[in-house]
Amino acid sequence: MLHISRHQHLKLITKTFVSLMHFKANRHLKLVLPRTFAFREFRKSWFSTHSLGNKNIILMGLPGSGKTTVGKIISQKLGCGAIDVDNILEITWNMTVAEKLKDVGNEQFIEEEGKVLLNFSASGIVISLSGSNPMHDATMQHLKKSGIIVYLDVPITDLIDRLSLMKIDRIVGQNSGMPLKEILQYRRQFYKKWYDIRIFCEDGASVEVIADKAFEEIKRYQDVDSETFVSTRYKSKYPGEKVSTKYFSNAVIEGLASDGGLFVPQKELPKLSSVEWKSLVGATYIERAQVILEKCIHPVHIPAFRLGEMIETAYGENFACSKIAPVRHLSGNQFILELFHGPTGSFKDLSLQLMPHLFAHCIPRTCNYLVLVATSGDTGSAVLNGFSRLTHSDKQRIAAVTFFPEDGVSDFQREQIIGSQKENGWAVGVKSDFDFCQTAIKKMFNDSDFTGFLTVEYGTILSSANSINWGRLLPQVIYHASAYLDLVSQGFISFGSPVDVCVPTGNFGNILAAVYAKMMGIPIRKFICASNQNHVLTDFIKTGHYDLRKRKLVQSFSPSIDILKSSNLERHLHFMTDRDGKLMTKLFHQLENQQHFQLEKILVEKLQQDFIADWCSEENCLAAINSTYHTSGYILDPHTAVAKVVADRMQDKTCPVILASTAHYSKFAPVIMQALRIKEINEASSSQLCLLSSYNALPPPHEALLKRMKQQDPNYHVCAPDMNILKGHIETLIQNHFMKVF
Repeated sequence: MLHISRHQHLKLITKTFVSLMHFKANRHLKLVLPRTFAFREFRKSWFSTHSLGNKNIILMGLPGSGKTTVGKIISQKLGCGAIDVDNILEITWNMTVAEKLKDVGNEQFIEEEGKVLLNFSASGIVISLSGSNPMHDATMQHLKKSGIIVYLDVPITDLIDRLSLMKIDRIVGQNSGMPLKEILQYRRQFYKKWYDIRIFCEDGASVEVIADKAFEEIKRYQDVDSETFVSTRYKSKYPGEKVSTKYFSNAVIEGLASDGGLFVPQKELPKLSSVEWKSLVGATYIERAQVILEKCIHPVHIPAFRLGEMIETAYGENFACSKIAPVRHLSGNQFILELFHGPTGSFKDLSLQLMPHLFAHCIPRTCNYLVLVATSGDTGSAVLNGFSRLTHSDKQRIAAVTFFPEDGVSDFQREQIIGSQKENGWAVGVKSDFDFCQTAIKKMFNDSDFTGFLTVEYGTILSSANSINWGRLLPQVIYHASAYLDLVSQGFISFGSPVDVCVPTGNFGNILAAVYAKMMGIPIRKFICASNQNHVLTDFIKTGHYDLRKRKLVQSFSPSIDILKSSNLERHLHFMTDRDGKLMTKLFHQLENQQHFQLEKILVEKLQQDFIADWCSEENCLAAINSTYHTSGYILDPHTAVAKVVADRMQDKTCPVILASTAHYSKFAPVIMQALRIKEINEASSSQLCLLSSYNALPPPHEALLKRMKQQDPNYHVCAPDMNILKGHIETLIQNHFMKVF
């Protein structure tokens, strides 16, 4: 076997190279062993600084992606050697790659190429693969053991232009009659399987720019400690104290920090350049998701190829619309972001079809995990549906329980929640409101005696899938970014033009995801917070006073935002106050104990620079549904109607405004029928849905919801609002599920 090491002297390498490969002519060695193989001792090299050790950097990409040139630039930066696989092949075969391909044909060429590389090894150098190497599994498995695979992902249109100028005649499959574009598209499926790092190469980017990006990403790969998470309530005890941090996997598994705070990135979210965003204008939702999440999740925690598999699974056939989260022009400057095409008909599906896969990947194999969720309507069914789609082995060690206010959700939502129960997921009705359910879960997490007992007695750890969990919140950033890119793609705006975003929100998670999209480079001007009768957030944004005194939760037509204690607000205040954990602890302890807190004037002004807010009455909600249907033929669900009323009132119409449509109207059939003045309002839920479906309105009927109504609901448990009763029920569920499994 040929082995090349960056530490060996040139003479030793040459001797080994010749003896193993039986080369007779020194002229061949000049092709493979350039002067950069004569290694000097270097004190400031990247390898010695970042301790990559003897790992190789392996560049992979389609023909014409610039692997060889980029490899040379990177090797110069690192002070190490560079090898082009094509040179090794030509020396071994004693003929050019083009001649070999013509001699043996496509399939045999891949095998012959693989045989050569299976007898090759190297350490501490840059290797540029051939375009067809990734099509040979054994070769890639062999190479992956010794290095980091960097995928240069160049747009196919750019590649075709390059290849036409280069007049390449050695591409596997080129003589088959298949168009070059189809050959390149076909090959991409093989590349996705192997890479550790992907470099998204924009149209027209120079090799120097690509090499710099690759170099930075390689440094990022090595420096896993640079991407950690802290609690919003972390406060140093003395100057210079080392910050207590967690990794991405810890944040996803634990859900809530031990001090009661929420996990946030220690550094700001990565920002994509305008060129990078523009390159995603024509991309699919899945492609956009991959790029965004690869930037936000360190590849050591979830390898890029595995992340890609999760994304494709999450946003596949379980969504009724191939665009996943399409944007529809409503009227004037208003656009609807349709977030209800998932299996349970609400925006929660956009994160909860992916989050369970992130969770299953992050948790250790030695423990059981019980995910606790509080829902004000849509989260419950979305959680149960998402976790039910895990693999069989994962479902044996991961289960979910959703607590919902028994009398605080619509009839349809209740039927959907309890109908979503599976072998690893259960619904529990609580005779109280959402705030009690959410507070109860937080108290369980902070009850060390209870959590310790479950761990010791049953090997079970509690976690959360509410939007307090970072793994749940992060995927929501994707659809806000994607909506903006769709407006650019459809020609309504040019990239860089501002938009406003109007979100019906109670727990602040959905609108916070839009804030994060702006941090990553999406030009959002204003965030419009739309509330219903429970307008504590609107009052807070207008005054800086978060006041729950003498305020009771009121049931409304839009139950998913019937919330008074807004958990994710803490994350935004933490960012807005320059990560002041001490202040967060003070404010939210004050809210818990005294039911209110007041921001300083300077912070209120800072909040109002980005946010405006208002609320919508029940009467105005119904009127908006009615008027929108009769003017545009579009049926708004009650939450989207709240957003439209507030946007009509607050937005200045100087730029487009995107209304987040958080649920399909079918989930609120009685409200829709009341708004449209349909007499058959007392019909059964299934009859109401069928009747609305006959109206031939936009958006079209949600087939998954119609199918759900035809199914018989299983039994579910109802509990009194008592912590001891809820704890007892959780223990029983653990006994019945995890103990039976093992």
